[in-house]
Amino acid sequence: MELYLDSVDFKEIEEAIKLGVVSGLTTTPTFMHRHGITDIDGAIVRLSKMVPVLQVEALGDTAEDVLKEAQRLLALGLDKNKTVFKIPVSNIGIQSCKLLRDKGLMVNVHLIYSLNQAYMAMQAGANYVCPLVGRLQDQGHDALQLIGECVDAVERYGYNTKIMFSSVRNAQHVRDAINIGAHTITVPWSIMKKLTENNFTTLGTDQFIEHTKLMTVKVKDILSNANPICKPSDTLLDALVKMTDAKFGAVCIMDDKNNLVGVFTDGDVRRHLKEKGKGIMDNKMGDFTYKAPVTINAEALLADAVDTFKKNKIDNILVLENNTPVGFIDIQDLVKMGLIG
Repeated sequence: MELYLDSVDFKEIEEAIKLGVVSGLTTTPTFMHRHGITDIDGAIVRLSKMVPVLQVEALGDTAEDVLKEAQRLLALGLDKNKTVFKIPVSNIGIQSCKLLRDKGLMVNVHLIYSLNQAYMAMQAGANYVCPLVGRLQDQGHDALQLIGECVDAVERYGYNTKIMFSSVRNAQHVRDAINIGAHTITVPWSIMKKLTENNFTTLGTDQFIEHTKLMTVKVKDILSNANPICKPSDTLLDALVKMTDAKFGAVCIMDDKNNLVGVFTDGDVRRHLKEKGKGIMDNKMGDFTYKAPVTINAEALLADAVDTFKKNKIDNILVLENNTPVGFIDIQDLVKMGLIG
């Protein structure tokens, strides 16, 4: 089934064409009026260069007038092998279709609301017959039955005509067109761009991405530049200043020989303030007692980091490289990556 975009918005046309699956573009004077386009000819020429096939209106009071309009548009630089002229169904429209087809031009007879109209267009050699499904349904008619009848007529009598499912209002219409066997559908970008969307697909994709990160990204790849370090002779106030400057909730205490004494966190600050009061701000960092910090090697995978966070129920892990502290990873780093809920 051919997939056409129904639009005159240049930006969304560019986006749709990037998909690589759009067969062509249908547009109408109504679209152009809505978008405030005043240079109709200029817009048509620009559109013709953007899409594989352009379906554009050719109007006139007589069949000869319609032919002249089609020829005028071609003279602007349109390729007759990539241009389909849209003609509203009527007796003049049927005559125009036959005349243009005899001249080797492609025609879409549109504004079809009945099988009889479709039949006359097929008989006149229309390349496309275009019932307006959404509009028909708005009026309470069984538009899907009409599409099915038109498809059956093409197949039963061997007409070289494609039934175009148009006036698409939702994704269900696309599904209907596929099930009924329409040869072509023309779809607004607002609907087309959502045809690949599905909550289960999104969830599965997110899980694949998450698992890939867990099993391929290393701790060092997300390591924060924050690596505040204090000496045992520094005061708690000094440590707080360094944590604040680094915008991090922990600091390493390293002795003069660059050996790790321990890790002091903002949680430790709150605990000591509660127990001993604000007088501890002048205490030396070497005066505090430290537990062995939870560490992880910089070469470890993020999966190991996630397990470490969950097992120890902590907010920060000290990262070591050759047994030397090189920084911390914060649990929020993994939360932002979607690796921890």
